[in-house]
Amino acid sequence: MPRFCSACGAPIGVSSPVVCDACGAEHWLNAGLGAGALVVRDGKLLLTRRSLEPWRGRWCAPSGFCDGPEHPVACAEREALEEVGLRVRVVGYLGHWISEYIRGDADGTDTKYCAVSYYHAVPLDDAAPVPQPGEVDAVAWFAPDEIPDELAPPTTFPRVVDAWRAALAAERLETPLPDR
Repeated sequence: MPRFCSACGAPIGVSSPVVCDACGAEHWLNAGLGAGALVVRDGKLLLTRRSLEPWRGRWCAPSGFCDGPEHPVACAEREALEEVGLRVRVVGYLGHWISEYIRGDADGTDTKYCAVSYYHAVPLDDAAPVPQPGEVDAVAWFAPDEIPDELAPPTTFPRVVDAWRAALAAERLETPLPDR
């Protein structure tokens, strides 16, 4: 799928960065900013099974893209509420991962990226998680050694889980949040 200049509409090709030959406008392939909540209760991690593409049927943390100027901490807390109906409080920061998000065409000409900050979070009450219809088809709590293999994003979330396991074992789920 060809890309087009947002300034003048001329075809610009598929690679980034690229300069439009017609008007000189520059185009960059920027990652969408997102956040995920690594919600823990009784030593178990809450995961959701995606009912949407990309990665339908794979497990991930409640997560999504930040809305405009929304801080990633607020996004992680909002996504937990939206996707599983749990009010959570972020208590620490795990890290930031960038991964491919969508390949719109078989030849990969419409590749997009997401840049996701993952945060440790705790539920604010004992409510049971409930999947959001149409986006999440299952919700479950997993012990560190029971995490399913079918994770999303497949290139980065296994590393996120490994980092979470290490933080849990080191009792480092609560960390300073200086930018909050």
